[in-house]
This record gives sequence, structure tokens and C-alpha cells, in this order.
Amino acid sequence: MAWKKKPAIEAGGPACLCCGTPTSMFPMDGLIAVGFGFASVTRDGQSVYEEPNADPEDGDFWTGADAEKAAQADPDHDWRIHKHAALYEAVYQRHGEGQWVLIERGEGFA
Repeated sequence: MAWKKKPAIEAGGPACLCCGTPTSMFPMDGLIAVGFGFASVTRDGQSVYEEPNADPEDGDFWTGADAEKAAQADPDHDWRIHKHAALYEAVYQRHGEGQWVLIERGEGFA
């Protein structure tokens, strides 16, 4: 494993009424989208999915399960889910099969 697991942190702190409060683990049925802001999935810092490029009418929004499927196909990398919303931001790192843990949180951009 060429990448390092960052320590998990506790959820809580700032929240968005539309997107919710960051949780300690990203749920497999959770949408990787924030509406007003930016959400993505990265592998070693390179984007493999970005919310602004998804078409909601085509049902293109990824879920945690979609990120997990991509990570299972190429697991020896640093996989992360990023959510940057107006009132919060959160970064989840894949620590194992189906385990996406909160490693960073912030107040958002507004």
C-alpha cells in the first residue's frame, strides 16, 4: 500500500439543512452531491467523478455504492469522497471494503 490511511475524526460541527450533517461513515446509499457547491470522488487526488458534470435528469449522481464499486475495481489507491457545500465540507477516505470514514470537515464556503 503506497498511500496512508488518515485517522478518522468525529462527525458533527457545521451542517447544511439541505445536505445534512457530515456523518462518521459515508453511507452506501448516500448521494455524492451537494446541489450548491461541489462533490467528487478521487483516486490518488485525480477526479473520477464530479457532481457539476453529472446530469440529474439522467440520474448520473453517484452514491457511496458507486464509489465503492469503482474502488473495488482498483483498490490499491487513496480513494476519497469530497463534499464542499455552502455550510459544510467533508472528506471521506476509503479504509476498507464499504468503509469510507470521515477524515476532514470544515465550515464550507459561505
